[in-house]
Amino acid sequence: MLKNTKLLIAISLIPQYFLVKLLSNFPKFIEQYYSNGLYQYISKIFRFILGWFPFSFGDLVYTFTIIYAIRWFYLNRKRFRTNTKNWLTDVFAALAIFYFAFHLFWGMNYHRLPLHKSLNIESKYTTEQLVEVTNMLIKKSNTLHSKLSKNDTIKIDLPFSKNEIFKMTSIGYDNLKIHFPHFKYCPKSIKTSIYSYPLTYMGFSGYLNPFTNEAQVDGLIPIYKFPTTSAHEIAHQLGYAAENEANFIGFMATINHDNMYFKYAGYTFSLRFCLNEIYRRDEALYETIVETVNPGILKNYKEVRDFWDAHQNPAEPFFKGFYSNFLKANKQDKGMQSYNYVVALLVNYFDSTNL
Repeated sequence: MLKNTKLLIAISLIPQYFLVKLLSNFPKFIEQYYSNGLYQYISKIFRFILGWFPFSFGDLVYTFTIIYAIRWFYLNRKRFRTNTKNWLTDVFAALAIFYFAFHLFWGMNYHRLPLHKSLNIESKYTTEQLVEVTNMLIKKSNTLHSKLSKNDTIKIDLPFSKNEIFKMTSIGYDNLKIHFPHFKYCPKSIKTSIYSYPLTYMGFSGYLNPFTNEAQVDGLIPIYKFPTTSAHEIAHQLGYAAENEANFIGFMATINHDNMYFKYAGYTFSLRFCLNEIYRRDEALYETIVETVNPGILKNYKEVRDFWDAHQNPAEPFFKGFYSNFLKANKQDKGMQSYNYVVALLVNYFDSTNL
């Protein structure tokens, strides 16, 4: 009977796959009944149960799962040749369970309505619109920098610990939910990953554990990046799977924060995306516009760039390539380049909004 049960579970991987593909064609259904329905209960339950842990429970689950998998493959290496059918049944049964848990606990959010449709804004923009919003962001970023530093050439260092930033990040979401009720964030569950060191060398500043709904932040990244990275991962917790959307929501949460350092991190975060897009479109125009940015802001950008440059390694492209293909398989056609499409949300939202 156990063998038959395993076989049925293994075979279920096929209908599961086609069911997910079928449901992905109905984003309105997923938006209403999963992302804003079932998922909200699942997410809150996980965050309520695991949020109080001072460490990442999900990272421990990953650790024991990897150890168990290596041990299993080692102990069953001979069975692959002598009893291939049962060996494959065990493997695909395990994959079917993980596939089911991934999509039930979080993964179906990849197939919800695009955020620009939820916010009723356009998804395309002109260079003129981009330049206008960029200049607005520069003015706001320069003003905040001047308030936080007596010299426009000095980079800003946040006077908070990492744990303090974790506790403070939700304030931005509390303020944001006044205008966007779906961005309500409670209870909290955001932590430093115990895998911060390997995360850094893989080129990632954070991630959401889809099986425990814990938001993980790379504890080694510059403190200047902690507010926006934390807010970005919280956006994933709220069910916004697309990277460009999580970046936009993270930006909105930090600029709506009461603290000026958080606002600075948020505005300069979005400004960097817009400057990069201008550079991609017109290098000469970029050179003209970037001269109006306070040198201290550019030093914050350089601080982050130097951090990642110092940790580049031959394995990083492999991990980023793997994740990029994963995103493409989940309807983010641009893969990791979809991060850059946050500009479309920024420009179209602020084109009609007073910063």
